[in-house]
Amino acid sequence: MALVIKMCRILCLAVLPLLLSQNVDAAAVISIDFGSEWMKIGIVSPGVPMEIVLNKESKRKTPAVVAFRDDVRTFGEDAVTVGVRFPKNSYKYLLDLLGKPYDHPLVQAYKERFPYYEIAPTDRGTPEFIHDDNTKYTPEELVAQLLAKAKDFAEISHGQQITECVITIPGYFNQVERRAMKEAASLAGLNVLQLINDYTAIAINYGIFRRKEINETAWHALFFDMGAASTKAALVEYRTVKIKEKGYVETVPQLQVIGVGYDRTLGGLEMTLRLREHLIKAWEANGGGDVRASPRSMEKLFREAERVKIVLSANTEHYAQIESLLDDKDFKHLVTRADFEALCSDLWPRVSGVIQRAVAAAAGSGSGARLIVAGGASRVPAVQEVLRTAVGLEPSRSINADEAATLGAVYRAASLATGYKVAALNVRDAVILPIQVVFTRHVDGNDKLVKRTLFGPMNPYPQKKVITFNKHMDDFSFNVNYAELDHIPSNELKSIGTLNLTQVVLTGVRDALVKNSGENIEHKGIKAHFNLDDSGVLNLVNVEFVAEKTVTDEDEDKDSTLSKIGSTISKLFGSDSELPEKAEEKSEEKPDEQPQEAEKNETLKVNETTTEKQNTTETESKPKPKIVILKEPIKAQEEILNLEPLSPEEFKLSKTKIMELNNIDKKRIERETALNNLEAFVVDAQMKIDTEEYSECGTPEQIEEIRKICTETSEWLYDDGYEAPTEMYEEKLSLLKEKTNPVFYKHWEHRERPDAVAAIRNLLNSSKEFLKMSKNYTKEANAERDVFTDVEITVLEKKIEETESWLQKSIEEQNALKKNEDIKLTVDSIREKITNLDREVKYLLNKMKIWKPKKPAKKETENKTETVVGPEENGSTGKEEKTVEQEEKPVTEPNQEEDSGGEETEVPQIGEENVEHSEL
Repeated sequence: MALVIKMCRILCLAVLPLLLSQNVDAAAVISIDFGSEWMKIGIVSPGVPMEIVLNKESKRKTPAVVAFRDDVRTFGEDAVTVGVRFPKNSYKYLLDLLGKPYDHPLVQAYKERFPYYEIAPTDRGTPEFIHDDNTKYTPEELVAQLLAKAKDFAEISHGQQITECVITIPGYFNQVERRAMKEAASLAGLNVLQLINDYTAIAINYGIFRRKEINETAWHALFFDMGAASTKAALVEYRTVKIKEKGYVETVPQLQVIGVGYDRTLGGLEMTLRLREHLIKAWEANGGGDVRASPRSMEKLFREAERVKIVLSANTEHYAQIESLLDDKDFKHLVTRADFEALCSDLWPRVSGVIQRAVAAAAGSGSGARLIVAGGASRVPAVQEVLRTAVGLEPSRSINADEAATLGAVYRAASLATGYKVAALNVRDAVILPIQVVFTRHVDGNDKLVKRTLFGPMNPYPQKKVITFNKHMDDFSFNVNYAELDHIPSNELKSIGTLNLTQVVLTGVRDALVKNSGENIEHKGIKAHFNLDDSGVLNLVNVEFVAEKTVTDEDEDKDSTLSKIGSTISKLFGSDSELPEKAEEKSEEKPDEQPQEAEKNETLKVNETTTEKQNTTETESKPKPKIVILKEPIKAQEEILNLEPLSPEEFKLSKTKIMELNNIDKKRIERETALNNLEAFVVDAQMKIDTEEYSECGTPEQIEEIRKICTETSEWLYDDGYEAPTEMYEEKLSLLKEKTNPVFYKHWEHRERPDAVAAIRNLLNSSKEFLKMSKNYTKEANAERDVFTDVEITVLEKKIEETESWLQKSIEEQNALKKNEDIKLTVDSIREKITNLDREVKYLLNKMKIWKPKKPAKKETENKTETVVGPEENGSTGKEEKTVEQEEKPVTEPNQEEDSGGEETEVPQIGEENVEHSEL
């Protein structure tokens, strides 16, 4: 059994480098499924597959709660415990506050749900928590601290530094909310590879395990996700598509979101709050007192309502029980599933509404879709019944409802990070909030407001778009706003906030027009390039003026000759950084702003007349014209019209605040660790010194001194020691170790010596047996098997005698000493003797491995026959036949000591039948 275990360890050590070599240059990346109530962390690192990160309680999910109490910051379960006793000091459900102004309806609803929080507006107009000691925390700062804690969990779990991540967000997040999440991640020291919609991450997790089912025939899946605060439904299409990458066309599987529906306020939190209200009324009906005035009692009721809601998913009734709810009075009330469903009766129709909006957004696509359910609140029996009725299918739970988004996001993180190669899966998300460009145009003496859709509803992204302005001759501006939101329910419109996003002011338009005017130059307008990236964030890439210049072959030849001369001169006297004006071949682009019909017709008439005249005068020998594109950058200044992001000064202040909290936590952990180490060592030393086997390893004076120091340290810890600094704990621990180490060392020596002596004796016995056998393989004992020389045998024999004599003498000297006296026979000295003797034995064993027996001369050979003609001697005929054998190259060079007979040696191969030393 021991041999099997040893071989398994060797095999693991051999396979590990192979696993690490796959992504040796890659760094670990994580995904954070940041929800309103929980956060889950996924990780992928070199040689380790995708997995969920465990927190310090070894749990797979952590409450998204942070608390502050007595200068101690706690997270997760510890923060929840603090929140039960001190609700105001524990902050939760922070996702709903990101990127929102103070007067936002969701912020006001948050204040009503949790009235014990003191929330005030900041200078930016965002909400801010007022802490007990006048310390203020914005939602971005609190979320950043939770993200940093998720990063710490991953680093502690896998021992690697984490810098990159993918974060899940609700798909209905607008531009401001997405920017706010990115700012929080930056405050946490994380580089966001992508903000991925939660339903898209679930769809990725579902698709990567069904790659074989994805082909050119499209099939659909409807993902329903009901979480703590909101409900989402997404209709996703799976099929293979051909994409061009790295110069060649490749067929890859693709998932594309084609329909989305959502409800921001429909979730498990709303059910819990209604059940809490039911419990409050039951308490008041029994004359329990005004529980609403006590934040601690309200928090207890909230926690108990959450627990009862979960139990009722599997049971038809359950008791709500709280000890000392108010004024030392206990509370107990029976809640049935029917009561709970009646409390939430108006919520169930909203579940089917989310499904209907997702199907309607797909515009008739998605027939025969599978129904996949995720999210913790979807376990409520009433929700599942509504889904069966609305879809006509049994909800499928073929994915992990809690971890599907986390694993899908970490798969996306691996595909975006450098150093990982994952199976290709093209992901195309969909726009929920359409975006348009609005500008004014002067027509017939009046200013006309023009709207051009940039990204319409359900448009796929990431995607780039270009808007062309071909009627503006001077500097102008345009706005980027949300477009018509007819597909959004009226109750959701108020949650979007302001519809105006940015205003872009363009300068230098007239200069660009003048610079690119001339013969054979046609202006094509001002082009603004937009990019909706993987995170769903809109970016204005650049703005440029574009013109087309018509040139003939003769003009091109002239330009070519001049350019060649100029190039030669520039190479002689200039630098390579001076490049000519950029010109590109004409690309077909359809401008969004078109001229009026009257102007079009007039232009066509003029062109027709000109064409007829040219046809009568042109000859076939005229050079064919060529069109090149000229581009001139336009300066664009972008101004944000809704909630402003953090300024550099505000970002620095928030970062400093978080760093100070981190330093406080670090010092606190160091102090607690030093205190725990000192306490543990004192208790351990006292227990050991009181035993005979330790006390006899030290002198009476040493033992008494150690007992005295331990007693004094223990009393000091229980009196004033808990307030001492870290350095004091470390000093006392160092003093204790200095006094106890001599005793503990002697005890260790006496405990380990018998095993070491047994080991060297076993080696001596086996070495003697090997020596006895080796004497039979010398030239004197066996001329045909002269493996070893006499010198080698003598050296080994002398080494065995010396080691045996030393061991016998050392044992006698050690036995004559007391256990508290200095050690004569140490374990290290025994190890050294074992190493020296083992080296001599291994040398002879290795020599035996490469030795081969002498090859006998062959009587007949067919290799080569040579006739030698020489003078006649002793009556010979003068002719002699001589057989010359073909020489064979030896496998290894023979040792000088081995090559005493001048014969070549051959290495015996493992498994050969002619090996005659199997008895060794």
